Amino acid sequence: MKPVMILDNHFRKKKELFRDETYAALSEICEIHGGIDAPMPRGEIDALLPEASFYVSALPELNAQEIEKASKLKATIEVAGAFREGLDYASCLNNGIEVLSCSPGFRNSVAEMTLAMMLAGGRGLIAEHEAFRSGDERWLDDRDETDFSLYNQTVGFIGYGQIARETHRLIAPFSTNVMAYDPFLSAAPDGAKLVDLETLVKQCRVVVMAAVPSEETRGLLGAELIAQLQNHALVIVISRAWCVDFDALMSEAASGRITVATDVFPDEPLPATDPIRRLKNVILSPHRAAAVLGGRHLIGDMIFHDVRAILQGGTKRMLKPADLDLVQGLVSTQNQLNSMPNT
Repeated sequence: MKPVMILDNHFRKKKELFRDETYAALSEICEIHGGIDAPMPRGEIDALLPEASFYVSALPELNAQEIEKASKLKATIEVAGAFREGLDYASCLNNGIEVLSCSPGFRNSVAEMTLAMMLAGGRGLIAEHEAFRSGDERWLDDRDETDFSLYNQTVGFIGYGQIARETHRLIAPFSTNVMAYDPFLSAAPDGAKLVDLETLVKQCRVVVMAAVPSEETRGLLGAELIAQLQNHALVIVISRAWCVDFDALMSEAASGRITVATDVFPDEPLPATDPIRRLKNVILSPHRAAAVLGGRHLIGDMIFHDVRAILQGGTKRMLKPADLDLVQGLVSTQNQLNSMPNT
């Protein structure tokens, strides 16, 4: 008999997560229950748990008693993008159940958007597009010091996780000099130079906020550091507005001293009357870095890879395994984010 998989993917859609061929391959190695693009009835999940080997859910919920009954469970996999409240992480890990997050599956689409923001912000593409609308475009004209080429540029990543590393890979042909600030790293991977945060903001023409939101990263790029950004720097906020002093960042952009490109905001959707909408040197994206057709298919590929690896006794994982101490902090932060409007 095939191992049983509970697939309670709602609010995600099945086609959002899986290519047809990936889902077919997963069906070959697992007996899948669910995948209906609607919440699975809790009674159905409870009935399947004693025989289930895998529990895949956007919002997995299991308490200690339910975990004890799930004697065949090998792994829980969340497909929302973050570890959240509702799962007894300690009980899972103490019972030998792997706890995996799909967060690495966003890296390709979000890194691609980061690159797009670098090029658009550096070359003044949005500003000149808007100038065309008012008849003020500047033909064959250098845009003073506000524009820059990405070639040989110094780029800094605040947080050097999956998204930052994939972006670094994408910009390699531009011969960039890459710096990174990440207190969780002790060595510089992928040719990045680990530096302190003050050095990064002072020396980098492009600064990318890619840190994971946690209590330690709340307001990490604060007003004092923002004031030390070099003139005409481009700041890209691709992770969460939580990680920057957003008001200070927008104030500096309004002064004309820096350019900002952001995919995220403290309150979402952004109010129609928010003055940020009218700032000329701010590039705005409505939290859609991963929202592209096929942009989340990497998640399904990773699920298939890891499920097969677990069944075959392999140890390599593409999804993100839970670390209990780290998860508890991230869940606390996620609860605070969830209490904010649409963040």
